Amino acid sequence: MSLFESAGRALALSLLIAAPVALAQPEPGDDQRQAAMEVAESLRYGHYADVSLDDQWSDRAFHRYLDILDGQRAYLLQSDVDAFRDLGTSMDEALQDGELERAYALYARYHERAADRIAWLLESLDGLDMSFTGDERLELDREDAPWAANETELDTLWRKRLANAALSLSISGQDNDEVVDTLRERYEAQQNRLEQTNAEDVFGLMMAAATGTVDPHTEYLSPRQGESFDIQMRLSLEGIGALLQADGEYVKVASLVPGGPAEKDGALKPADRIVGVAQEDDNMVNVVGMRLDDVVELIRGPKGSEVRLEVVPGEAVDMTRSTVIDITRDTVKLEDQAASSEVIDVARDDGTHRVGVIQVPAFYVDFDAWQAGEENYRSTTRDVAAEIEKLKADNVEGIVLDLRNNGGGALQEANSMIGLFIDRGPTVQVRDARGRISLYGDTESGTMYDGPLVVLVNRLSASASEIFAGAIQDYGRGLIVGSNTFGKGTVQTLSDLSYGQIKLTRAKFYRISGESTQHRGVKPDIAYPSLIDPELIGESALDNALPWDTVRDVQYRSYGTPRQYLGDLRARHQKRADEQPNFHYLERRAELASRLREQHTSVSLNREQRQLEADAQDGEMLSLENQRRAALGMEQLDEWADARGNDDDADTDTDAEGNENDEDEEQPVDRAEVEESAEILLDFAELGPSWQYAVQQ
Repeated sequence: MSLFESAGRALALSLLIAAPVALAQPEPGDDQRQAAMEVAESLRYGHYADVSLDDQWSDRAFHRYLDILDGQRAYLLQSDVDAFRDLGTSMDEALQDGELERAYALYARYHERAADRIAWLLESLDGLDMSFTGDERLELDREDAPWAANETELDTLWRKRLANAALSLSISGQDNDEVVDTLRERYEAQQNRLEQTNAEDVFGLMMAAATGTVDPHTEYLSPRQGESFDIQMRLSLEGIGALLQADGEYVKVASLVPGGPAEKDGALKPADRIVGVAQEDDNMVNVVGMRLDDVVELIRGPKGSEVRLEVVPGEAVDMTRSTVIDITRDTVKLEDQAASSEVIDVARDDGTHRVGVIQVPAFYVDFDAWQAGEENYRSTTRDVAAEIEKLKADNVEGIVLDLRNNGGGALQEANSMIGLFIDRGPTVQVRDARGRISLYGDTESGTMYDGPLVVLVNRLSASASEIFAGAIQDYGRGLIVGSNTFGKGTVQTLSDLSYGQIKLTRAKFYRISGESTQHRGVKPDIAYPSLIDPELIGESALDNALPWDTVRDVQYRSYGTPRQYLGDLRARHQKRADEQPNFHYLERRAELASRLREQHTSVSLNREQRQLEADAQDGEMLSLENQRRAALGMEQLDEWADARGNDDDADTDTDAEGNENDEDEEQPVDRAEVEESAEILLDFAELGPSWQYAVQQ
């Protein structure tokens, strides 16, 4: 998901509500009409899937449009939805003929309801009850709730919403006057954004519904969004290096750019929600309900400047549990994403073993140097080859390739890097919209490395990473360990329209075994617990993701049958994991986060009860963290908030004489995964002599 990909919903929610103003409602212009017809043509004849713009598609597009406008069923009434029910059979004609009036009229109805609601909210701020002593609860997710029958029902909902907003601010430390001032400022800011709505904004919402109905990676880009996309593709963006996406009223961190400021800082995590942005020492700007590209503009800034983010952790149920993170903006450079290696020593009963670890943050290539014919251009394959030579000189017994958080990149690099480990053969199949399959592979004879190999992946390993891991697994060339990968198995192209651009899904990746990487990703041979919830992050978490399927397999050489050892390997791994504090912590915390999400579908509007529930959650998290720290001989924490940003950061303790030392593991949980992968590799080398012989042949 690109930093600048707008799912449309963020735009709708940023235009939430405003006091009644005498504004003419936006109307479609000739540019939008023509672009709509071109989008329809692109979907029908250019998309990978067989897209039929018919009544069934219209019904899906209509309901998606409603979800974008009012996903939490908080503004429109059932009567409003019924009044525009004709769009359920006419959205296809509207798109193909450029007749956008009815879709714009639905937005106008939404605008009217939203304007009335902000007036109600602003009036309600006067004399707002700040006692918070009742026993009511607010439902957190109303996506499947029925539409309200009348305004009275919505008044009840919004009274609770207003109380929740006020309680959240009060718990965070604001006094009553500050709470009212903050809420008034928030609603007035939303009013200002609404007043600036134009025809292009409404067109973007409609196009988000039309394209998002087909698949989550196909989208219309306005001229403004297209410029931002170009900036990101050139890697000249000066920001924090976070890929963001809309998540209801919030902006969520989808992933972190390897080598970027946020990834280096370590405090911001995938699935975190950004609720405020401030420039250095300026006041925090509340961004709840703000359009995605506006949030991006606030976060972007000059290299070397500081941005402060108010963030609610991804695992938090209560949105009052926010922290402030300071990040210095920078430009992500190629060298920041370069492969690197190290040698780790693994102590066993028979002595110390040396294992090489190569971290590959991205699949990159210096396209300019390559196209210019420069002999020593920079690329992932070349850098990994150099690291392999260094590790071989260090006499390592095997290599762990760390592809965690590697979101992909240049397909040619994934393809050529596979060639470092196999002696010629196919690597990936690509099927286009017409069903034609192109086969890519390694054509160079010989290998750079033919010893024991383990590939470490996680939920953020995507696209080209999945192609690499899938090929290594299919060839039997090594073991895949970690957590299930992202599941991004589609290919997009960007095409100019007469007005704006369209990013269109045009092809699909398939492994040489014939299985798609789409939706399911690559399943590891040995699974590690993960704190990243697959229901929040990953292809399967996206609406209308294309399904998993298969094509015919291709002929390829087997390098061994590592799966025959999986029973023994898994047993040995589990024994170590049960005794490893970080693995034990990771598994229990993942279970706790899942349980909390299932249990807490609402929040209390009673201050005392709200505090009890929040303290209970923090207490469980703190207990797990301190159990881990006790087992590792680390200092105990007094509050769970102190652990935020420390799960994966270095810890510095003092010795008996008060001197600082760095004996604690850097990034302890991450480090535990690397070290366990090295253990598995040594087990693999011990159990599989026939596999090693097959590779060497």
